[in-house]
Amino acid sequence: MFKDVSWEECLERRGGLTVIDVRSPGEFEEATIPGSLNIPLFDNEERAEIGTIYKQVGVQAAKDRGLEIVSAKLPRFVKQFAEIPGNKAVFCWRGGMRSRTTATVLSLMGISSYRLTGGYRAYRQWVVEKLGTMTFKPYAYVIQGHTGSGKTALLRRLKQAGHPVLDLEGMAGHRGSVFGEIGTIARNQKTFDSLLIEELIAYNERPYVLFEAESKRIGKVAIPDLLIAKRSKGHQITIELPVDVRVRHILEDYEPWRHAEECRQAFRHIRSRIHTPIASEIDTCLKTERYDRAVELLLTSYYDPLYTRSSGQFEREAGDFDGQTLIRASSLDEAYDRIEATLRERASLIRS
Repeated sequence: MFKDVSWEECLERRGGLTVIDVRSPGEFEEATIPGSLNIPLFDNEERAEIGTIYKQVGVQAAKDRGLEIVSAKLPRFVKQFAEIPGNKAVFCWRGGMRSRTTATVLSLMGISSYRLTGGYRAYRQWVVEKLGTMTFKPYAYVIQGHTGSGKTALLRRLKQAGHPVLDLEGMAGHRGSVFGEIGTIARNQKTFDSLLIEELIAYNERPYVLFEAESKRIGKVAIPDLLIAKRSKGHQITIELPVDVRVRHILEDYEPWRHAEECRQAFRHIRSRIHTPIASEIDTCLKTERYDRAVELLLTSYYDPLYTRSSGQFEREAGDFDGQTLIRASSLDEAYDRIEATLRERASLIRS
């Protein structure tokens, strides 16, 4: 017989445990436990059909139709689980019929498994509670700078080098501006929170962590208060690069020639905030594919003034951040080397 386990117990076994989401592909795509596999008991259409029967006919009729659907696919369904080595834990939305049916069938076929108590809903409640109550201990180095300064690229390079980095834009699937969703898939709050809590737990015993000075919202998601507090008390590392270098970074990152219509649509959202003659020139440049000039004008006439205002407001509101390092560089490589040097210097000061 299968055993019910809480999410906390799953975490303790996580190294040797495969977590399997038996909800429909649509539910799995919307939000799931990071790292879990999807072996659905019902596909999207089957789930919708059973739900309709449940509402219009009744519980027993829905169960009967569900049994009919499951019986036809049972051999393949069980085989998928059998092919997964090691221990397994299954879950559905509330730890109800779908996960109980799955765990029972697997047990009858000699495949041992756990069932996550309360399902995905219990896991989600745990994430929300943890984000609201946990103490995040590492010292914060907050990377900031004008649009196009390569902050995300620098953070990802630092992470590859072994530094503890929170890639908030990567987790959000958004670059944090009106153009931020171009070429990406924006994530919802549930998925963002799940990815973030795993990183926070993984880094909580590290002496420091690096992340970008994001605003309260990135695309569709909100940054939790614990990181906003960390940002206001951390050490600010400000990157300054020449405008032409920033333009090149943006072109390489966004590839506007591949997303021309999306760029024009995004620009319409901010056009009214830009001086009319400049806005007209930007619009013309986007239509004639002079993207380098369009980006330069967007930086100098909109994003740079916006950054100056927002960073000044942050400094007035925070007031107690722990110092600032200004890095003026001519390239991303130079900026990276200077950040590494700053981290080494500050580490030696702290040790002494």
